[in-house]
Amino acid sequence: MSFPLLTATAALPAIGAIATAAVPAARRTAAKWLALLFSLATLALAITVLVRFDPDGDRYQLTESHSWIADFGVRYELGVDGIAVALIALTALLIPFIVLAGWHDADPLETGSKRWRPTQGFFALILAVEAMVIISFEATDVFLFYIFFEAMLIPMYFLIGGFGDRAHKDGDEKAATQRSYAAVKFLLYNLAGGLIMLAAVIGLYVVAGNFSLTEIAQARANGELEMATSTERWLFLGFFFAFAVKAPLWPLHTWLPNAMQESTAPVAVLITAVVDKVGTFAMLRFCLQLFPEASKWATPVIMVLAVISIIYGALLAVGQRDIKRLIAYASISHFGFIVMGIFAMTSQGQSGATLYMVNHGISTAVLMLIAGFLISRRGSRLIADFGGVQKVAPVLAGTFLIGGLATLSLPGLAPFVSEFLVLVGTFTRYPVIGIVATFGIVLAALYTLVLYQRTMTGPVKPEVAEMPDLRVREIAVVAPLVVLLVFLGVYPKPVTDIVNPAVKQTLSDVQKKDPQPEVEAAK
Repeated sequence: MSFPLLTATAALPAIGAIATAAVPAARRTAAKWLALLFSLATLALAITVLVRFDPDGDRYQLTESHSWIADFGVRYELGVDGIAVALIALTALLIPFIVLAGWHDADPLETGSKRWRPTQGFFALILAVEAMVIISFEATDVFLFYIFFEAMLIPMYFLIGGFGDRAHKDGDEKAATQRSYAAVKFLLYNLAGGLIMLAAVIGLYVVAGNFSLTEIAQARANGELEMATSTERWLFLGFFFAFAVKAPLWPLHTWLPNAMQESTAPVAVLITAVVDKVGTFAMLRFCLQLFPEASKWATPVIMVLAVISIIYGALLAVGQRDIKRLIAYASISHFGFIVMGIFAMTSQGQSGATLYMVNHGISTAVLMLIAGFLISRRGSRLIADFGGVQKVAPVLAGTFLIGGLATLSLPGLAPFVSEFLVLVGTFTRYPVIGIVATFGIVLAALYTLVLYQRTMTGPVKPEVAEMPDLRVREIAVVAPLVVLLVFLGVYPKPVTDIVNPAVKQTLSDVQKKDPQPEVEAAK
């Protein structure tokens, strides 16, 4: 029997969560180092998965399959395609930086504070989320996926509601109320989507007789499983609704700005760079594979929702006074691009969408983590409370600028390639949608450059005159991510080589081919 590599990759952070939580309360530093050690070990396993994966091999590789609840056809089935491998690598890469960035986020906010802040719990919850996200990317049994798709809400709820933004003072009752509101809103929105999906999961079992993604997709492709048109559409809507909430797609997005605003910066990165990717990934893996005809039926409406998300998120980002809310609305706009690329039903669009998931995770991590360092120094999230930071903290300002330029998809940085592919793939089928979506790029330049100008340039405000520059730990957090932004910006081939075969297979599932160019290239 071969080594269960996929199980180990998901189980290791789960074991780390238990071990970290068990560290005695007096040994905060030991808990932090233990969490970092387990996150690095998980990264090593994820790299092993990446190395062992053959892009030209079988669609699902490193597979594992064991009977679980035999009476209901539930199996413990795991397998990864190129899209899953890329997102597992992204998740495992970001968690060590999230742990390092949040090194002091669970410490008492004030010297001598008697308020109990469970440092061990903070880092244990981060590792628990990592475990659940990874197994969600690996699961090829629909019921198994659903369990962890929903279970990850619980640790995220406690991370949002239990550990607030360090811009607030310890014991601030108003801040505690805002955190509770954001956590409950996050939970209720996602639970509502999950309950609707549960009904669709049950309906799928009634129709197919099992939960195996590969068996159901194969039976549909061979004509052995027929679904009535209305049945397929209702099931698709049940799945898509849950994924659109998680993504988040307009108009189901309103939980995200509150959650990111009230979270610590590392937890905000965990939400938008890691957890939300499960929603867009699931659209590719489950919606398109299980319900190809319904996916094509719903595509026009979804494309409209996606372009609304792009413009709406960018417009609201322009008008924000809170740094974190600005980044949250920018992410809503970026997720619109991802969904648009998925449902453009072209190889360029879907490759770009997958690459966008990876690049958005890295660029948002850089921007949000630097914003977190900035906010913790000033004690405020308001843009108006800053000014002239680049004169007193040039390294902080420089990395903040790089993160902002990546967010607006500057050529030479990683998000540009993915955004370009998404737009090219969309133009070939939906030129009007593609044209409207390009205005999102213009707005991105506006909100990013205005944010930088108002916080980093101009006269030095007295409150930031003594602001320290980035410390060694903080540089260790952002420097590798900045290097990766530049590397993938000029050489995205390592990622595209992994995801392109999986994208072609997904297009085959929905029986779509790339449109032929109107003008043949010269030979």
